Amino acid sequence: MSLRALLSRQNSPTVSFAFTRLTRRLSSASASASSTASKLHDRYSFEPPASLFPASQSPNDSITKPKKKQKPRYRPPSSLDRTGLKPMRSDLPFDFRYSYTESSPTVRPIGLREPKYSPFGPGRVDRPWTGVCAPAVDPKVKSLEGEEDSKLVEKRLKKREWIQGKPLTAAERKVLVLQCQRGKTKRQVNLGRDGLTHNMLNDIHNHWKTAEAVRITCMGVPTVDMKNVCAQLEDKTFGKVIHRHGGTLVLFRGRNYNPKKRPVIPLMLWRPHEPIYPRLIKTTIEGLSIEETKEIRKRGLAVPALTKLGKNGYFGSLVPMVRDAFLSCELVRIDCQGLEKSDYKKIGCKLRDLVPCILVTFEKEQIVVWRGKNYKPPQDGYFLTDREIFDDSDGNSISGEEAHDKLDSGSL
Repeated sequence: MSLRALLSRQNSPTVSFAFTRLTRRLSSASASASSTASKLHDRYSFEPPASLFPASQSPNDSITKPKKKQKPRYRPPSSLDRTGLKPMRSDLPFDFRYSYTESSPTVRPIGLREPKYSPFGPGRVDRPWTGVCAPAVDPKVKSLEGEEDSKLVEKRLKKREWIQGKPLTAAERKVLVLQCQRGKTKRQVNLGRDGLTHNMLNDIHNHWKTAEAVRITCMGVPTVDMKNVCAQLEDKTFGKVIHRHGGTLVLFRGRNYNPKKRPVIPLMLWRPHEPIYPRLIKTTIEGLSIEETKEIRKRGLAVPALTKLGKNGYFGSLVPMVRDAFLSCELVRIDCQGLEKSDYKKIGCKLRDLVPCILVTFEKEQIVVWRGKNYKPPQDGYFLTDREIFDDSDGNSISGEEAHDKLDSGSL
């Protein structure tokens, strides 16, 4: 029963007077609250909380909770994000290439397979990428065609001479070679079909932090020219090859090498596409007609195979074998079944320059080479032995290039 109905039944003047006073108080309280809220809002731009107006709330209204701010999604750090970072500067006095043994600065490509995107990443290195290499000399200042700058070669030789210091004695060399044997340590650097790559230089210096020498195992295409592998290792790392047995090398870091002052070597983030080079096999062999070229190719594929090359094998004796075969036969066939097409093409290119010979065909996974019309066996060539210890007559250790020079002159 409502309050108004109860009061009307009683018909008492006292109760009616009390009811009027109660309604006046309620109305005056609401008016004062509204006037107070308006004054606070006018003076201080203050809005009173909803708890000051209990009459306006209904039991069905739910209390709204403030929403929590959502955390931003986690983004892993990216090596391509160079905001606020300066390009990396390296003082190494040679051009940065993807592979130092499988590419030659003297051979000029005829085109590129992709735009000139630097494999080091955008803005990470202060050297521009030409599509083939990142030159040490700005290409805007000097043309990159022709031979390498003599100043860079001289700078590399001086730096390597200072790092190596006094030559090793026979006893010191023997101790270092024994420490790098397979039974002593499992640490090694594998040099495969791509040869000496740029990132491999960083791996070699990482091994030199804890050891004075590192074992390098060479396999596949680069082993055709082990002299070039030894020369590039010494030239790019400033180390010294103190032992070689087949495709296994021991590379000494030098007496004055300081791991804390190792050179800055920026890493390549991806493998760049190889540029386009001139064709190795021409339509007709130089000096022959089309019919004669077809006849030589047909005969070359019918010749018994000199040898069969296996995948990831050691091919250091391939050049002497071809030279010996040319003494009795004008065509030589090498069976390359199971090898990648790019691999036996690189092998054929190396044979063309080292034997020397003329490439006839790569059909049916075969390498067919011709000695030419006026073939003369090379007199100044050397036959690479299976094992080299790089010791001179005084018992001191010498570098790989010096050993090969003595082999050529016949004094070792």
